[in-house]
This record gives sequence, C-alpha cells and structure tokens, in this order.
Amino acid sequence: MMKTMGLYVHIPFCKRKCLYCDFPSYGDMEEKYEAYVSALEMEIEKRGSVCKGWDVSSIFFGGGTPTVLSKEMLKRLMIKIKNSFSILEEAEITIESNPGTIEKEKAEALKQMGFNRLSMGVQAWQNRLLTTLGRIHSIEEFQNNFMIARDAGFQNINVDLMFALPSQTLEDWKETLAKITEMNPEHISAYSLIIEEGTPFYDKFEKGELQEIEEELDRKMYHYAVSFLAENGYRQYEISNFAKKGRESRHNQIYWETQPYLGLGLGAHSFFDGSRFHNTYDMDKYILAQGEITIIEENREAETKKDEMEEFMFLGLRMTKGVSFDKFYRRFGIEMKQVYAEAIATSIQSNFLKETETGIVLTAKGVDLSNQVFIQFLLDQ
Repeated sequence: MMKTMGLYVHIPFCKRKCLYCDFPSYGDMEEKYEAYVSALEMEIEKRGSVCKGWDVSSIFFGGGTPTVLSKEMLKRLMIKIKNSFSILEEAEITIESNPGTIEKEKAEALKQMGFNRLSMGVQAWQNRLLTTLGRIHSIEEFQNNFMIARDAGFQNINVDLMFALPSQTLEDWKETLAKITEMNPEHISAYSLIIEEGTPFYDKFEKGELQEIEEELDRKMYHYAVSFLAENGYRQYEISNFAKKGRESRHNQIYWETQPYLGLGLGAHSFFDGSRFHNTYDMDKYILAQGEITIIEENREAETKKDEMEEFMFLGLRMTKGVSFDKFYRRFGIEMKQVYAEAIATSIQSNFLKETETGIVLTAKGVDLSNQVFIQFLLDQ
C-alpha cells in the first residue's frame, strides 16, 4: 500500500517584507529569483528520487509571496514536482499570494498549472492598519485580486486575517469579518498578532513606539470571530481556522495530525521517515548546493517516542475534534490515559479539557489558555 505525505515548497521572496514578519523571506531580491528557482528544481528532483513508494496528497507553495515569481518560473517548479513525485489526482495544491501580485493572466496560468486552492494574505480591511503592518496592498487591490481569482476558476480560496493589531479597535475587527464573509471565501484563518524578536515591530515595541493591545481586547476579538464566523457558515475546526463544509485545509491537517511531510527550499522544515530536519537558512549556501541534500539539510534528529507523543497531543489538541484515544493507541501501542492520566485529570478538573466518548478536547477556557494546557503534556525525561 502506498503511503501518503505532504509537500511544502518555500519561496522566500516578497515585494517588500512586512514589519511583523519573522519568516525566512526577503524583499527586493529579484536578481536571485532565477538562481534560486534553478537550485530548487534540483532539490525537487533529488528529493523525489528518495520518495519512491510515497503518494503526495497535498502541495503547499508558501513564503514569502510565491506569486512574485513569474508564471514561467512557477510552471517550471510545478512541472518538476509532477515529474519527480507521485501526486494523487485529488491532491490539494495551494499557493499563497498577496494582493497586488496577481493579474488575470497569472491567475489563469496558475489554474492551468494545477493549483486548485489560493491562500490570500489580507490581514485587515482598513487601509490605515495595512499601512501600519507594512503591507504593500490596499483593500481595493485585495477585492480586485479576489475577483480575478474567482474569474480564473478558483473555487477554494482562503483569506488570512490578523487581530490584536496596534491601534485596531473591536469595531475595526467586526468590520473586517463582516466585509470578508460578504465576499464568501471558502476558508478563513484568523491569527492574533505576535510581536516576534528580530522584526521592525519588535524594535518599535522596545522603543515604546508601538503599543500591544490589552489581553482582554485580544480575547474579545477572538471570541467575536468564533461566534460570528459560526453564524455565517464557517465551522471552526482548529484554534485559528474556519471553513465551509468540506473546505478544511488538508495541508494544515497533515501538520496537526503529525503526518509525514517534506519541506523543499530555503529553511523549509520536514517531518519524514521518523526524523525532523530543516534546510539551511543561508541563501547563498542553498543556491550553491544545487540541490545536494547532504549540503542543504541541517539538524536531522530522529523523533523519539516521547517527542512524538508530545507533538501528537499539542498539535492534536489544536483541532476542535481533539485527540482520539483510539488513534493514540494505534500510533503508540499504549493507552493515552496510561501515559497522561495526571495531565488529563488535572486539566479536566481545571475546566481546560473535557472528555468525549472518543477522546479529549479543549474547552473554551482551554482554548484561551492553550499554551498552559499544552505544557501539561510535556513528559519528564
């Protein structure tokens, strides 16, 4: 029987890097596009040769902004993937895009290449907030690009939103959700802004030029999103993700269910054949390696049973269906309650978790304090 896996393809380029972003991505680097794509093609080929016996159920082009590449470059990468891997006919194939990087011709070309899902980074409806974030687009450009994607035949579109932004009010957030749901995307991701070290936002925060919003307002925004999106036909299936029926992100579920995936490109992470590893974050090293796996791969570590159990719990509890007693047993050959009796009992007593017929799930209180809950599932050395 063929085994299934996901593929993640990292395109580390943007028109301009956003002020809050800590991903391995770079603005104003057009001169590197060709060399990078060539090196990535070679990595795809070499990785494909060691993945015989695997079917790919999901492909995700992330970044950066993959759609800053020309349609010719994207086509080359897709052809190389199709020639190097066994891709299931019904595979979900997603590309991330920022408004302002898609025109009619490119949208149609993406559809022809086999992309069947588009993920658009919008973040906020108000142009003043987009400017604060360092976004390159206006909300009008998003509306335009969304319609272009629809006209090109994309029937599965995700919209990324952020809340708890500096100077964002609850009214701003309500307007964002109302306007986005009117456009009727199939999927909405809503994440709270985290100010990460090493970003321009962090420097501003340190200097007192940027105010984080109160925790209470952050939670109000989140709870409002959960109830408003439910009323508008979006089922919450993970802490930050909401989908129309049958439109849940298959790719993200691979991560949350700790299934195997391979990351291709600069700094891309993998969980494959029982090991976790990532590619180099050094652009010049990546390009010069010409896809040579032994040169680009770093920090390969075999997952211990302890690591796997912890990740199974942390990531599984992010999903609204929670973690299943039966799946835990089938995966690890031991009952969940034998391993985690105390953590489960304590968390249920604190009203962080509840037990269902098939497993355990976070309560509403548990979702708000999820990091505290996850710590309970760390196993002692």
